[in-house]
Amino acid sequence: MRFQSESEAIAFIFHSLRKLRGVERYPDEQWRDPAPTRKLLMATGLDRLACEYVVVTGSKGKGSTAASMAKLLEYLGHRVGLLSSPHLISWTERIRINGRAIPTGDFLRITSEFAPYIERIEQTLNDKQYFSPTGILLAIALQWFTEQQVNVAVLEVGRGGRFDDVSVVSNTLSLFTPIMLEHTKYLGATLDRIAWHKAGIIKPFGYAYSVPQPAEVLDVLRAEADAKNATFEWLTDRDIGQFVRETPQGIVMALGRYGEIELPLHGRYQVMNASLAVQGAGNVHGRLGGIKHNSPQYIQCIRAGLQKVRWPGRLHKVQDQPKVYLDAAINAQSARLLVESLNGRVHQPLISIIGVPDDKDYEGVYRELGAISSQIILTETVRNPILAWPKPQEAQVLAQKYCTKVSYQPTLESALEEALPRVGAGGTLLIVGTLSLIADASAIWELSLDEI
Repeated sequence: MRFQSESEAIAFIFHSLRKLRGVERYPDEQWRDPAPTRKLLMATGLDRLACEYVVVTGSKGKGSTAASMAKLLEYLGHRVGLLSSPHLISWTERIRINGRAIPTGDFLRITSEFAPYIERIEQTLNDKQYFSPTGILLAIALQWFTEQQVNVAVLEVGRGGRFDDVSVVSNTLSLFTPIMLEHTKYLGATLDRIAWHKAGIIKPFGYAYSVPQPAEVLDVLRAEADAKNATFEWLTDRDIGQFVRETPQGIVMALGRYGEIELPLHGRYQVMNASLAVQGAGNVHGRLGGIKHNSPQYIQCIRAGLQKVRWPGRLHKVQDQPKVYLDAAINAQSARLLVESLNGRVHQPLISIIGVPDDKDYEGVYRELGAISSQIILTETVRNPILAWPKPQEAQVLAQKYCTKVSYQPTLESALEEALPRVGAGGTLLIVGTLSLIADASAIWELSLDEI
């Protein structure tokens, strides 16, 4: 076997992209090319799999929607592959079957087997082209899914959709979570242009479901579906569950004929994600066959699946005394949703440890969390070396516009040393920011992520 450790395999997977480090990147339609991934799938026979594919895109909630749908299909009796991004601790978390991550040995073996194919394809690329790591990870996932006789795979898009390598699969169903302004340098500066990128996952004669969207987004999605003779539907109020109440473990939602269901996720926005997942699971299950949709058993399976969904790092409570929550909010809107979801759960004093890179909306996060925090502690992480951070002194001055007490600590460990004595056993601690920071927290709390 060529690769003996995960770090060796990942270095190889990123080799082609890293050779372009420092080269200016352009919008996705000029920069990203999934052709090398198509070649790899053809060379390995992975382009001809007898498998049902679901592709999920959006700006927020696509990971939890994909995880929820995978769990629902599992409870409906299927063997379900899940490809998601990013990960918290290990790259193997991105590839799962029925919730269990690919074993490291299989990850290394498949990467080793694919290395000669990848190298031959890389030799055909010019100096400004690269083999996308996303495409390589997709191929590894599909190979493992094939070996393990998966009959349905739920695949989360990394960014955009039309030029994302995940979109090369022949998915019958496309799911759209809320679409908002994001990655404007690569996807465009307007909402309709970003929607155009996302709409690219719709396949001819397929199906597409969306949560409610702004009018300009719906127009783009509808036009794409019409051009491809696909069926496009968006969830109405009747299709979307209702938030009922909070529980220590998550929330209770009411969803039509399924009744009240306790969802072990804390964000109120998860009601919409779960509702989309239920609609999508019903569509796929109808083609796969098995338990009848109108049977009591089907209702029981949907209820049981939603009650077992787990998606670490997103409004994730890891401790009770004091209450400690992790959340990957990196802009004002996601921070606002976090604050809304914490309504009724917060005990003072509340301290927020925030680590948002300088290319994200860090001021928006300061503003939203400053409104409920008695103190903000700004921090960073070295887990992802490509991240850049606001200058500490300037960031502190900015955060003081929204919270009177602001400090800076260079690491999460030192931030915790400052925060925990001040929070005490009865307060609340929020750790908010980039997923690399959430990964640091996951390691400190020794969270087990091998199975979700």
